Amino acid sequence: MPGAAPAPPSSLGSTSGAARHRLTLDNGLRVLLAPDRSNPVVGVAVHVDVGFRSEPEGRTGFAHLFEHLMFQGSESLEKLSHFRHVQGSGGVFNGSTHQDYTDYFEILPAAALERGLFLEADRLRAPKLTEENLANQIDVVKEEIRLNVLNRPYGGFPWILLPPVLYSTFANAHNGYGDFTDLERSSLDDAAAFFDAYYAPGNAVLTVVGDFDVSDAAELVERHFGDIPARAVPTRPSFAEPGPDGERFESVVDAHAPLPALALGYRMPDPGTDLPGYLAHAVLASLLTDGEAARLTQRLVYGDGLVTDLSASAGLMGAPLDARDPDTFTITAVHPDGVEPRRVTDAVDAELATLGADGPDPEELRRVTARWSSALYREHDRLMNRMLALGSAELVHGRAELSDELPAAIAALTPEAVATAASSLRPDARALLVLTPGADA
Repeated sequence: MPGAAPAPPSSLGSTSGAARHRLTLDNGLRVLLAPDRSNPVVGVAVHVDVGFRSEPEGRTGFAHLFEHLMFQGSESLEKLSHFRHVQGSGGVFNGSTHQDYTDYFEILPAAALERGLFLEADRLRAPKLTEENLANQIDVVKEEIRLNVLNRPYGGFPWILLPPVLYSTFANAHNGYGDFTDLERSSLDDAAAFFDAYYAPGNAVLTVVGDFDVSDAAELVERHFGDIPARAVPTRPSFAEPGPDGERFESVVDAHAPLPALALGYRMPDPGTDLPGYLAHAVLASLLTDGEAARLTQRLVYGDGLVTDLSASAGLMGAPLDARDPDTFTITAVHPDGVEPRRVTDAVDAELATLGADGPDPEELRRVTARWSSALYREHDRLMNRMLALGSAELVHGRAELSDELPAAIAALTPEAVATAASSLRPDARALLVLTPGADA
């Protein structure tokens, strides 16, 4: 059913920072307009509220597979037409599947804004689901898994291998990238049901960023998206589950890895109810491994010589605030053959205990938060990154302006907040995954 005419810009909600204008179409599609007249470029993104964790049992990797299917044409455009229209306009495009959402986007010259809106509306209305496309994309996804996971050193480490150690429920623990057995038994009926259930307009956010007039963009959005039929929006379940009541351990063999490795996984605070606590973990990750002066880098690499490579991250996929609760804090390390994993974990525990007791030095914290803020500003200076950050923040956390507020929120963190975050990473409430090189190494 056609949507109502868009409200004039003056009545659209705006947020802090650069102007952000919101409207909701009659079919439920949420729209975020963020004009930026500094360059003649526009970005169009659709974030759909379905990711790895929404997959039902027996359909491992289906969200990833369906992302591929959305690029295989529509009822009005043949296969590869989307690619040709974007690239023929001088633009670029892509899509990706995350824990809690799937995104589709393109960056185009400003004059091609309507073309980008048409293309995204066209496939959101009716992608071309055929047996040929399904079989072809199952093979493509399987090859992607072989390339990026099965035949690559440390493939899927730790983001695929660590969750089943730390979590117990299927939603949180399964391999969202894809399992061959489940992918091969996917049917066209499964794909149609998945689209009907999750790709309703009311289950998505459209973000438009760049050089446009708000009134004109709102009219174009209504023209192309307003007549997509409304459908029922699925009830999103909570993915919450109790945390570990002791250390959980698992070991795996990697036939291609040249050196042993380990990964530690911890539960993080819910960003929806304790954003400062969550952000304190993000800053803690930087304090531990970001740069040569970082705590664990100094101790494990330059001091004790226990590891050759080291990283820590707030967020299972390596990006903070990319998922709803529960989210994962990870520490990964690659170490020489002669080093026992427990020597590494003991050193990590000792450093976390020191930070938990004393907190970081104020000047040390100031350097880290300043680096964090400057990196955010630099990253969001790119229109594509800013657009995707706005869209995911709006969909996942209900607040696009969160991306504007992060530098100030990070800068406001105290040594005490970071000490509390360090104290929460306890040995008796974590997962330990040990990777051992196999015969090919």
